[in-house]
Amino acid sequence: MKILALSDVELPAVYSFRIRERFPDADLAISCGDLPYYYLEYVLSSLDIPLYYVHGNHVTEVTQAGGETRVEPWGGVNLHRKVVYDRERDLILAGIEGSLRYSHTAHQYSQARMWWMVLGLIPGLLLNKLLRGRYLDVFVTHSAAEGIQDDKDLPHRGIKAFRWLIKTFKPRLHLHGHIHLYTPIIPWKTRFKETMVVNAYGYREISWPLPENW
Repeated sequence: MKILALSDVELPAVYSFRIRERFPDADLAISCGDLPYYYLEYVLSSLDIPLYYVHGNHVTEVTQAGGETRVEPWGGVNLHRKVVYDRERDLILAGIEGSLRYSHTAHQYSQARMWWMVLGLIPGLLLNKLLRGRYLDVFVTHSAAEGIQDDKDLPHRGIKAFRWLIKTFKPRLHLHGHIHLYTPIIPWKTRFKETMVVNAYGYREISWPLPENW
């Protein structure tokens, strides 16, 4: 199976009439936030694959004709504060949106609030361990975990609760965005204990199950 992970920036390679040629074997799309709804809906409809997502720290809501505000992309599954089992792909996913609070807009939280939301995932993770023999396959967030591909300024500091979740529940893959990669010397994938951490900035194609030598 191939996962197409997306985050933060629109790219011509994705938003193109040749998207099917570029990603012919994509089976699943996962967005880590800060992408407009039309972009995500284009991926979902053009490739005819499921879309899972979390919101980033920037509000991307759409005001439609008549003044109605739409706060979700059509057709996608919002993973925020949820543990979801994709039966067709035998894949367990969970997610947390947003970043640390640095202004008075939506999808921004304190470290304490992030802890509260992560702890709320525990019953679903334990249930999957009981039913399927593992807690979690893919952890999807917008922000990075503390000390793993994060940055020093307040908006981009890592989340302490994410690091704890990774250490405790050992997902095979942690996908995040938020940290923009403007230079190739910044790593986009990092092994942390039993988890491969991937910054999905732009897009990443990921084989699943993860190759042993990846």
